[in-house]
Amino acid sequence: MASGVASVWVPVDDMERARAFYRDTLGLEEGKVTDEWSEFDANGLMIGLNAREGTAKHADGGAVITFQPDGGIDAEVERLRGAGVEFTGGISDHPWGRLAPFKDSEGNDLQFYGPPA
Repeated sequence: MASGVASVWVPVDDMERARAFYRDTLGLEEGKVTDEWSEFDANGLMIGLNAREGTAKHADGGAVITFQPDGGIDAEVERLRGAGVEFTGGISDHPWGRLAPFKDSEGNDLQFYGPPA
């Protein structure tokens, strides 16, 4: 039985590029950093970046992390678009909230979530 989430980790091809994305573009606080593993605090949830082994080939898929923006979802989407972030769809509205899917610097799937109005 799980009692909570200890961490979420995503595979990365280029650790420095990925660290810059999570630190500088998303604005998360960076913690432990090694060549193979880096950690970021996302409001109490630890996100780990795990370097792919030299023999592993990049593949789509992996963890999806959903972020709740500090301000409105529309403003945050525009801010990240201005920083060159690729959004894979528009903002979609659902009875349970709003989603805006995008990719990180390594091609991993991320989302913004906004609660329903």
